[in-house]
Amino acid sequence: MEKKEKISIIVPCYNEEQSIPIFYKEICKVSEKMEEVDFEYIFVDDGSKDKSFEIMKDLSKQDKRVRYVSFSRNFGKEAGMYAGLSESTGDFVAIMDVDLQDPPEKLIDMYKGIKEEGYDCVALYTTSHEGYSFIRKSLTNIWYKLIDKISNSKQMPGARDFRLMTRQMVDTIISMKEYNRYTKGFYGYIGFKTKWLKYQAPDREHGESKFKLKSLIKYAIEGIVSFSTTPLILSAYVGLLFCFISFIAIIFIIVKTLLYGDPTSGWPSMACIIMFVGGVQLFFLGIIGTYISRIYLEVKERPVYIIKEKK
Repeated sequence: MEKKEKISIIVPCYNEEQSIPIFYKEICKVSEKMEEVDFEYIFVDDGSKDKSFEIMKDLSKQDKRVRYVSFSRNFGKEAGMYAGLSESTGDFVAIMDVDLQDPPEKLIDMYKGIKEEGYDCVALYTTSHEGYSFIRKSLTNIWYKLIDKISNSKQMPGARDFRLMTRQMVDTIISMKEYNRYTKGFYGYIGFKTKWLKYQAPDREHGESKFKLKSLIKYAIEGIVSFSTTPLILSAYVGLLFCFISFIAIIFIIVKTLLYGDPTSGWPSMACIIMFVGGVQLFFLGIIGTYISRIYLEVKERPVYIIKEKK
């Protein structure tokens, strides 16, 4: 009997005790429809403070397809996805959110896209953000336009983490050992043939998103720093611009002094100019410091995550 191919489902979780059992039931329904392949479910406990890990362990006792990885503390979703990919053994690997905003039934079409149409990856994207505030929607749209202009990693606006990938693509992502990880950027950077499926994201079944506006801004900065040096180049151009303006101002002051004398008035405007230029300098020093901090973290070669227990 020919051995079936396997799909690994990676499910990062942080305080999702209500969502995990519901997700498990739904993904099992899909696996029953896809009899041509085997499944493994890898739940990654990202240092949850509720009963998420206990639920994962109970499921693993009931179902041999269920595996789990538990971190020693919270390392973030990026670390959770990386751990899941590293632990996966499937011929194909999918990353899914446990809140069911990534509909499990989409796996059927995604699998067909790879097997029948020859894609390396099938991913979902949405143009609807019904649960977002006006500010978050605006920032999201600006972000995708900005990252498309300044980076060497093209990203689909509204792209979800939910995607099904071939083993080759997964192994390529795993080989990228950065401590500061921005997986969405990796997808665009490594290439491979990707099919995009548009869908309407449903509301969460339980709880609320762990990604707050502050976390999203931090994540956006990580994406820029990881895949673009444009801010550094911009700081150099701004520095040259201010040097040019200063040179013109010096000539103007010399000419004015020779023609009209040297009045002592004007110190308030001078103070404002000094504060403005100082602020610009501090701003770009902050940009440079952000890049240096990433270098600092990389050269220490600390692990992306620490596993406390796994199966």
